[in-house]
Amino acid sequence: MSQDYFENEIYRSLNFTETALPKAEYENCSFINCLFSNANLSGFSFTDCVFDHCDMSMVAVKNSSFRDVQFKHCKLLGVRFDECNGFLLSFSFEDCMLNFASFYKLKLKNIQFANCKLEETEFAEADLSNAAFINCDLQKAVFDRTNLEQADLRSSYNFSINPATNNINKAKFSLQNITGLLDAYNISIDP
Repeated sequence: MSQDYFENEIYRSLNFTETALPKAEYENCSFINCLFSNANLSGFSFTDCVFDHCDMSMVAVKNSSFRDVQFKHCKLLGVRFDECNGFLLSFSFEDCMLNFASFYKLKLKNIQFANCKLEETEFAEADLSNAAFINCDLQKAVFDRTNLEQADLRSSYNFSINPATNNINKAKFSLQNITGLLDAYNISIDP
């Protein structure tokens, strides 16, 4: 049985916790002000889609495909992006709350996070080369054996990245946030 296919659809102010979104392939669709919290989106496929002002906290995304997907003003607490289908995985996040999300071991070259809260988010062993973290709060985010080569963290804050256990070759930092690279050394820095 073939999976359903939806293209160029707009879904506005719908509650997918009461009535499930049909399992399908979605291309060039927009989801605006929709509620997905705790929904099961496992095995879905999203290509060139936009999620705007959606609550997607704790959604299941096992084996889901996200290709060129934009998340704007979304709440994505605890989402296990590491369980997604990694083939051609690409998305961007703008003004999103991604606390407790996981990007463990994902290849996310050139990913962009802008004005996002990424508290206690898992980035261990992820490839974030050329990533842009623009004005992001990375309080207690986990960076361990993470590839941050040429990543831009100049405007982000509250991060703790150990240069001895992460690749930060040619990454960009600002003088204001450089202390986040020294936390592992347990030293005191006065302003």
